[in-house]
Amino acid sequence: MINLTRLNGKEFSLNALYIETVESFPDTTITLTNGHKYVALESRDEVYSKISQFYKEVHILSNPHIRGEQDEE
Repeated sequence: MINLTRLNGKEFSLNALYIETVESFPDTTITLTNGHKYVALESRDEVYSKISQFYKEVHILSNPHIRGEQDEE
C-alpha cells in the first residue's frame, strides 16, 4: 500500500498493484485496473517514487523475468 493525500488534506492508502495509470491534469489522477479514479495532492513523480519503493519492499522486481533479463546458462 502507498499513502497519498486527497486534495482536501485527508490521507488515504492505495494498493499500488492495482494502479494502471498516473496522469497530471494538472491534478494527479490515478486510475486503477477496475476503472476507479483517485485524485492526489502529490505530484506524478512523487507517486511514481512511492510505487517504486513499494515494489522494492515487496520484492516485486526481484524476479529476473519481470525485469526483462534473459536466462543465464
